Formats: sequence, C-alpha cells, structure tokens
Amino acid sequence: MIPGLSATARAIVLLSAVLPLWAVAEDDSLSRGEYLVHAGGCITCHTSDSDDAPPLAGGRALVSPFGTFYSPNITPHKETGIGRWSDDDFVQAVHDGLNPDGASYFPAFPYPSYTGMSRADVLDIKAYLFSLPPVEQANRDHDLPFYMSTRLAAKVWRSLYFESQRFENDSAQSAEWNRGAYLVRHLGHCGECHTPRKALGAVNNDRELAGNPDGSDGERIPNITPHKDDGIGGWSRSDIEYFLDTGMLPDGDFSGSSMGAVIDDNTSKLTREDRLAIATYLQSLPALADQD
Repeated sequence: MIPGLSATARAIVLLSAVLPLWAVAEDDSLSRGEYLVHAGGCITCHTSDSDDAPPLAGGRALVSPFGTFYSPNITPHKETGIGRWSDDDFVQAVHDGLNPDGASYFPAFPYPSYTGMSRADVLDIKAYLFSLPPVEQANRDHDLPFYMSTRLAAKVWRSLYFESQRFENDSAQSAEWNRGAYLVRHLGHCGECHTPRKALGAVNNDRELAGNPDGSDGERIPNITPHKDDGIGGWSRSDIEYFLDTGMLPDGDFSGSSMGAVIDDNTSKLTREDRLAIATYLQSLPALADQD
C-alpha cells in the first residue's frame, strides 16, 4: 500500500507501472515477428515481382513442374488478405497446411517445412503481419493442369506425404547446431528448393540439400552439402556466413537468380550468429554427390 493515496490513486499508480511492461512485451513480439518474417522468406514469396509491388500483398508466380502457383495476399486486409484470421487460423495454416475453412493448401506453400516452427514464432509472425497496413489486392488463381485444378488434389497429396510435427532439439548436438537445423529445415525451408523431389513432388529427405535439377522457374538448384566437388565442401564456415550476408562466393563472384532475392530479403537480415549456426548445420550433413 502507498500511504496517503486513495484507492483510485493507488490503482492509477499500479497501472502506470504495469502498462509499460505490456508495451515492451508487444514491441518485443513485433520485433521478433519482423525478424522471423525475413528469416522465413515471406517477403520474397508474397510480393509480386514488379518494381511497384506492395510488400506481402501476393501475386508472385512460382513456376513448377506441376503448374504455376501465385502467392496470396498476407496483409491484414479483411477481404483480400488475412485480416479476419484468428491466431488458431494462422497456426493451422502454418503448422497443418489447412486454411480457415479446413481445405488443404498446395505444398507450393512450404507448410511441410514450416510445420516444425514453434507456436510462439508463428504467433510473433502473425503479430507483425497484423501491425502492417492492409493492402486491398485480390488473390490470383493458380494456373494448373485440370487434374490439379481443385483442392482435392492438395488434400490427397497432404494425406500421403505430410505429417504435422514440431522441431525438437537433438540433445547429442550443440545449441548452435540445433539453431542451425531449425533455421535450415523449418523457418528458412532451404530444402524446399535445394533438396530433390520425388515423382509427385514430395521432398526426398534421403538426399537432403543435395541439389534439385527441377527447381522453380526451370532453375537447377545447387548442391549445398559438404561434398568437395559437387557441393560446398571447399567452403569454410566463414565463407558460408559471408555468402549468406553479402551473396559473394569464395571465388569473388556473386550469386544471382532466385538466390539473390533470398540473400537480399532473408539471410542478410539475420544475425551473424544465426548465419554461423546455419553454416555449422550445413557442414554437419552427409557429403552427397550430384544425381541427375
């Protein structure tokens, strides 16, 4: 009790002490969410490939062997974005690959990787997205062959190849290795591009990060296992970290194509510690040769 103050005055004093803590907690969530949005590659995928495109309003084309997918608007617009989504709706999409109506997403949305993310990280992402200005931009329909033109195909694929499961630390590995594994396997979803796929598009985890000859937009995605000839086995841990920061290869050349956007919007925004954790994880993988 504070002597000489009425009950109302005491309540005001107590609230004035608590409210800043709430504000700090909210700011922390938003700053973490902004960091995670970059780490998760959300900006690159959910922003149309044009100079005046509003960030995160969708429309970016992803050309795949199964057709062309267009990313959706994930600004908090209530009609064309995700402004009506609850926390549970958002978590269900990221962890389980289901929209608020329970329909399955196509795995062009990398929920098979995102499923490993912690609920806290997912909700921090949502908090940041909902702090942004809503953008009214309708989603564009995917351009798919007839046999994939309904959500039934996505539902069948999900039932065959997907398991909802959160990341768990490996007690036999260091904290840095575990952080790198979380970033590479789940938040950064590197395997969605750098791991080859099976006949129906499921990632072939037996060849984790060994390169993908049939990447998006017809690109051949390079092998990033520590294979001396086909991968990055000749790179030091510092080489990997510096590449993720600047895009410069050990020979002085610079990465281009889709990896350039990943570096600009994603890995260059990470802390040096997180980039080194990624390098530690990559160097621990089996060294796999290319396989056409």
